Amino acid sequence: MVDEFQVDERGFTSDGYRRLDPVCMRSMYLSNLLYLTLVLIASVSAVVFSPELFGDAESTGRLVVSLVALVVIVYLLAGPIVFYRRYRYRMDQDKLEIRRGIVTITHDMVPLERIHQVKVIRGPINRHYGLADVEVTTAGGTVTIQMLREDVAESIASSLNDIVVGILRERV
Repeated sequence: MVDEFQVDERGFTSDGYRRLDPVCMRSMYLSNLLYLTLVLIASVSAVVFSPELFGDAESTGRLVVSLVALVVIVYLLAGPIVFYRRYRYRMDQDKLEIRRGIVTITHDMVPLERIHQVKVIRGPINRHYGLADVEVTTAGGTVTIQMLREDVAESIASSLNDIVVGILRERV
């Protein structure tokens, strides 16, 4: 049985998709650490400073808040591993495909002839790790190839722009 997530020496999976660079997990963990800090602050604040929120069911309310916080913590810790393992993308002559998801798997397919705009986005955390996103806009919406190395993101954006310009020239 072939492992669909196994990557060859060129960085492709057995079904022709590309995987993300492992450094993206560092970016995800740092982002999640920031979210985790906010969740913990909100949880502790709700339990300690607002006992009136729970009324007579104070212990039940604290238990619920604690369980929700625990679920969020587990999700934030396990999420980057699952996201990294499942995230794949590929671009051929006709379309751009992105497969991703942690709980729900999404498979986006964008015909290249429908692309209107291509942007490279570098947030502060991704920029720290040398990563960028490629945002592709069509009439039907936007898809993003996330957490690519900056050079790869620039290359993909340039290729997509060249394809779009070529399609526009053919129509004239």
